Amino acid sequence: MSEQHNSPEAEVAAPQDENKLIAERREKLKALRESVKAHGGVAFPNDFKPADRALPLVEAHGSKEAEALDAEAITVSVGGRMMLKRVMGKASFATVQDATGRIQAYITRDAVGEEVYADFKKWDLGDIIAVEGQLMKTKTGELSIKATRIRLLTKSLRPMPDKFHGMADPEQKVRQRYVDLMMNEDARKRFVARSKAVAGIRDFMVQHGFLEVETPMLHPIPGGANAKPFVTHHNALDQEMYLRIAPELYLKRLIVGGFERVFEINRNFRNEGVSVRHNPEFTMMEFYAAYWNYQDLMDYTEQLVRDAAMKAVGTLECTYGGKPVDLTKPFERLTITEAIVKYTEAGDNVTNRDWLTNALKKLGMNEEKDKLSTRSLASLQVLYFEEVVEEKLWNPTFIMEHPTEISPLARANDERPEVTERFELYITGREFGNGFSELNDAEDQAARFNAQVEAKDGGDDEAMYFDHDFVRALEYGMPPTGGCGIGIDRLLMLLTDSASIRDVILFPALRREHA
Repeated sequence: MSEQHNSPEAEVAAPQDENKLIAERREKLKALRESVKAHGGVAFPNDFKPADRALPLVEAHGSKEAEALDAEAITVSVGGRMMLKRVMGKASFATVQDATGRIQAYITRDAVGEEVYADFKKWDLGDIIAVEGQLMKTKTGELSIKATRIRLLTKSLRPMPDKFHGMADPEQKVRQRYVDLMMNEDARKRFVARSKAVAGIRDFMVQHGFLEVETPMLHPIPGGANAKPFVTHHNALDQEMYLRIAPELYLKRLIVGGFERVFEINRNFRNEGVSVRHNPEFTMMEFYAAYWNYQDLMDYTEQLVRDAAMKAVGTLECTYGGKPVDLTKPFERLTITEAIVKYTEAGDNVTNRDWLTNALKKLGMNEEKDKLSTRSLASLQVLYFEEVVEEKLWNPTFIMEHPTEISPLARANDERPEVTERFELYITGREFGNGFSELNDAEDQAARFNAQVEAKDGGDDEAMYFDHDFVRALEYGMPPTGGCGIGIDRLLMLLTDSASIRDVILFPALRREHA
């Protein structure tokens, strides 16, 4: 336990009007500016370089006895935000937090000087400070820095949230992520895990012979997925442009060009709803490999997810929302119809369009809106799957063989052309990835684009445009290829047990804040 927790004298922010507190801090800054100016200094110095970090110091020296530390006489310097402070006459304690963690400073008037000590007593929680001194152990055994020099580096003008309760409003946490990270160790750990996962995925891809590439964010034609795009205008070219909804068609152009394995980790943008699962700007990884099919992709994706989990959180036995998720076992593989049979009481009715139509009507669908009578049997099965089965797929499951009519870029199955060699990966009832053997028949692709154009003309805002240049690329010949996209944000939701996608995106989309 820290020294500063042992006494009721520990500084606790009293509930005061925030504007009053800000005004008081501004007055302190004004006085500081005048004081340092008189001595030729600056209020916000930029000449301090910390030689040490909190967590490595604690890990290296936290278990040592007080006598051993005294004998070693280890001199250190750290910089960070002052999170706690306890002032006691001629001696005080302060807790400094840097990017790695926290360490305590023991500050005495005799060691730092009367004038500096008097200034220190006026410093506020949240101020950025520098501490130099020798490592020691307190009476309670906490590793601390016995300060010989302290400096105020940055004056904090806004009071931090109450240290015991932090930020209670979930929207305030994401709107002011900087405060959330400042106060919440769990939030910092989530985003460290995210960084480790992305770095691990990148390493995994490179180790397996994939070339990392960057493709355009501004597209003359939106494509690569069925989604509504963001539209903008390029003044110099005098043409409409679209924020990309997927990099797929550009990555496959690279396969045509001779790069046989490529991947990209970057943003996609979709002008759709915001929810706990959806953000209009999100991170995907898409990868493509020549001479792979959807079976190869499933094998590889399973390895990749496990590797990312180990690098991000160090375990394959995760917990999400209080329920275990086992990544150690082989991921189950089911067709859409097999999944319906396994998880519902449909039985043989899975191929009965009348039964499926009635079941969907009972779930709230209707003819006017959902056009059930004009849908194919496969399309009805997909609707029923999405409404009833999806949420039941808790442990990792590949759902395979989607209808050709809803998979305009996927290769049709040679034996059953009504379905494609496609899969979606589900975990905790959510889709995490989508992959398929790529359609490389230029004439077939052109026909499917035409069908999408008809759907768009019929009012489907998410239907694809006809991309003539992509068809031209296919006409040069693309080798047999498999491609897959994995939602990085959703993967991190799983690995960090986060209920909302906003918890794993540093700055998610929010409605504009009114002044």
